[in-house]
Amino acid sequence: MPALDTKAILQGRKPGRSTSLTIGITVGTLCTLGMIGYLLLSGLAQGGVHGILGFLLSLLAAVIPVAILIPLILLLDRLEPEPGSMLVFAFLWGAGVAVVVSFILNTLGMEAVAVPVFGADLGHMLSTSVGAPLVEESAKGIVLLLLLWRRRHEIDSFTDGVTYAAMVATGFAFTENVLYFLSSFFSEGFFGLVFTFVLRGLVAPFGHPIYTSMIGIGVAYAAMNRGVLRFLAPVAGWVAAVLLHALWNGSTFFGWVGLGVAYLVLFFVLMGIVVIAVQDRRRQVEAISSYLPTYTPTGLVTPADIRMLSSMKGRRGARAWAQRNAGQRGRQAMKDYQLAATELALLHQRLDRGVARPHWEGRRDSFLALMHVAREAFLGRVQQPVAPGWAANPTDSGFLKRADFAHVIASAQDQRGQRPTPPRPTGGGPAQQGRQGPGTPPSGDQPRPGPHGPEGPAQGR
Repeated sequence: MPALDTKAILQGRKPGRSTSLTIGITVGTLCTLGMIGYLLLSGLAQGGVHGILGFLLSLLAAVIPVAILIPLILLLDRLEPEPGSMLVFAFLWGAGVAVVVSFILNTLGMEAVAVPVFGADLGHMLSTSVGAPLVEESAKGIVLLLLLWRRRHEIDSFTDGVTYAAMVATGFAFTENVLYFLSSFFSEGFFGLVFTFVLRGLVAPFGHPIYTSMIGIGVAYAAMNRGVLRFLAPVAGWVAAVLLHALWNGSTFFGWVGLGVAYLVLFFVLMGIVVIAVQDRRRQVEAISSYLPTYTPTGLVTPADIRMLSSMKGRRGARAWAQRNAGQRGRQAMKDYQLAATELALLHQRLDRGVARPHWEGRRDSFLALMHVAREAFLGRVQQPVAPGWAANPTDSGFLKRADFAHVIASAQDQRGQRPTPPRPTGGGPAQQGRQGPGTPPSGDQPRPGPHGPEGPAQGR
């Protein structure tokens, strides 16, 4: 079987690099570097060597909340993690594009509208508590709409929307924190920087991720559902994000009592997001348990495999077992197998919701192909059959069985009538016509991999 593009299969795109994603990452990187360079020059202009020291301290302090937030964000979405390249793009959009747009519009809004019309004090208050939330949540939310337009099938749950939104917001907060920390350093010295760091970086580091997560939830609803409400959901999420952002910014004008009330509200919203993530994971486990048994005739999964795939502990244990028996490539093979099986279950979940993309059979065959190749790659590196930790015997796991891929596809096609499917185009679906799914070879007569399997699957998602 020809080598498969693992990332393309899992992301549901054509093999090779994504040109639009590469452009997006490049633009985000340039904007981020441009903004950081501007802040460095500002420090140099205001304080010379002392200003450069303040900039470096501010930059270091801004990295600390990022190092805390990103692992926590990724922890929410461990069962079906989002592509790393997409998360990098989201972060860089927030750190670069959204910050540049917000910096320009907020400055113009305050100096050209708010202060001349309402005076210095009231103008500053309105710009901070009203103008900034409107501008900043819009700048961050645009990229989520782009993801809804270009990668809507990558969003399988509310947690996916929260993950992308939180990455955008964390990037935004990073660059904004450098700006605030440097301003405090120049106005109040080192202790002013420390105080601002404690307030923004330790006491309330979740602010921006919480606000923008409201947009992420709205975008996720639009990606997962049909009907009129899907058009209103992103707007409702944006309104909620602006209100929460305005609540926090406005509370700073009412002393510690105002901050305490805003902090309490945001805490309960954060708890709500955690509850949503827990419920999403439960639904994903139910999808694995409900849809994968249909594929037991293919030989790729068994009841023991499905139990392993349905728990984080089981999946971790399986990856560790694969590494012990077949090294790092064995671990990667198991990771690819697990992700492809999970995506296969979620594909059927989208079918039941009526939001699966046309010609879904090609994508199904792609996931089956990846599971098959991952299995063969592992078997090609194992000296002798070893009972897996989640099954009593090697024959009790589909991951340790050899089978011809033509048999896998034929068995999957035989099961097609067991689940409701969208109308098929005339002339047969992709499987009959030999049409290729993303990153997949035609599903006709396939050459069986040799006894040692391929060199190993491509790097995972």
